[in-house]
Amino acid sequence: MTTHPPELARPVLHRTFRLQWEEAQQSWVLLYPEGMVTLNDSAAAILQRCDGGHTLDMLIDDLQAAFGVQGIAPEVHAFVKHATERGWLV
Repeated sequence: MTTHPPELARPVLHRTFRLQWEEAQQSWVLLYPEGMVTLNDSAAAILQRCDGGHTLDMLIDDLQAAFGVQGIAPEVHAFVKHATERGWLV
């Protein structure tokens, strides 16, 4: 198995998780067989872009353009690392 540097990784949601808007919660949630994780807006925006088609650098560029911000790479990297450790992303 080839390991890519983090910026070249193409994160994707693990198949056991589903990202969806939950009207009752008025927020994005991550559903899985054992329960649900309520996400803040930033986490949802990142996970929505984790489709396997974007490298991490592409995802960061897209977020910065969409929200008119710069310098968010450290926070995005930290969240993707956390989500990967939790098994949400592969």
